[in-house]
Amino acid sequence: MTRRNNGIGLAILATLAFTACGPADVTVFVALGDEANPEPLDAVEVRLLPYDRDQIFDSLASEGATPEPQIPPDLMAARDEIALAQQAWRDSETRWGVLRDTLQKLNDAMEGLNEAESLYRQLYMDWEDFEGQYNAADREMGRLFDEFDALQQAAIGRMDSMRAVQGDWADQAFEDYDLVVFMKTEASGLEALADTTEANGIADFQDGVAPGTYWVHARHRLPYDELYWNVQVAITREEPFVLRLSAENADRRPIF
Repeated sequence: MTRRNNGIGLAILATLAFTACGPADVTVFVALGDEANPEPLDAVEVRLLPYDRDQIFDSLASEGATPEPQIPPDLMAARDEIALAQQAWRDSETRWGVLRDTLQKLNDAMEGLNEAESLYRQLYMDWEDFEGQYNAADREMGRLFDEFDALQQAAIGRMDSMRAVQGDWADQAFEDYDLVVFMKTEASGLEALADTTEANGIADFQDGVAPGTYWVHARHRLPYDELYWNVQVAITREEPFVLRLSAENADRRPIF
């Protein structure tokens, strides 16, 4: 079990005017990009929680027998260096793939042509040019992978040890988390709900959400970071209620 990083999270309080009507239809849209060009995120679990999970984790951590183990700055720097090296390798892999496909298309275009034809000669000159680029890209891709792998191998032992230390601490510090959640849920008189986004990025709670205060919790993993949402909302009316989760209202947390 993990807890959020310390820091000021961005909370959006969305309130609807109260009526005596029944449960509300709630829709959560999870997408990267901007309003004009959204990039919907598929298969993201969205939970409506009648308690603030961050507050629970913070409270339990503050009461723990020992403080939370902190990742040494040099190890975080190594992690960032590994991430940059991996991205450089992946970018080179993409270019290598484009050049490979281009050579294949030129091969296909030359099939059946007479070598004496001007079109064949032009295509062959293009093929030779792209072959040189392809060979250079292949060497560069191999070099960048070796750099990435060397950085990763140099740090992986310390990283694994740090994860184990953090895991042991979390097991002890958050031992009572489930009990606290049960008590807070009972006190709220509300029910925790969950739905998963589809290809359109929408999680739909059309079965109805009882009026009350909730925290909309979701997370989306990136290669070396995680977008984390814990957005407070107040559902107070039987009326369509829409909330967008984006990079702008997420905490960006490093994955170690």
